[in-house]
Amino acid sequence: MKSIMLAAALTLGATGAFAADKYVLDASHSQVLFSYDHLGFSTTYGMFSGFEGEIMFDADAPASSSVSVSMPVMSMFTGWEKRSGHFMSDDFFGAAEGDMVTFTSTAIEVTGEDTAKITGDLSMNDVTKSVVLDAKLNKVGDHPMAGKPWMGFDATTTLMRSDFGLGKFAPAISDEVEVKISLEAMKAE
Repeated sequence: MKSIMLAAALTLGATGAFAADKYVLDASHSQVLFSYDHLGFSTTYGMFSGFEGEIMFDADAPASSSVSVSMPVMSMFTGWEKRSGHFMSDDFFGAAEGDMVTFTSTAIEVTGEDTAKITGDLSMNDVTKSVVLDAKLNKVGDHPMAGKPWMGFDATTTLMRSDFGLGKFAPAISDEVEVKISLEAMKAE
């Protein structure tokens, strides 16, 4: 049952009319964490938060469901103001207010009772690439405090910075970036 709900929550299918329930991300309990090797001396971490997204959840036709997420580039938090500023400079994002990172699902392969591989289009820094997320459905049910349907899942992937025009200083600073995602979504009113 969980695999059907995971598929329904995370796939992008037909764009025609379908009976789906809309879930919106709970930005206060959703994060995208990233890490990379710094000169072989340490692992450096950062995070995006405060983003928006929706899941169109069709329990009767999981392949007709979809997920889309967007987050402002400038919402990146690295824990050190100068590093954050450097990431926003022309060395990396050259970020301006309104620049976004987006993900839109395109396919799903259910791999277990509560796991799946989700393929989607990731756009950042004016580049769009197909990426695969290894996802796990954590829970679907009524939220004990909000009193309405809720869902949550975790996902991981590895990105190459250079694929998105962000490869400055590679390979001294790893081109590979590990990404961990944890999201909650509530049924829309």
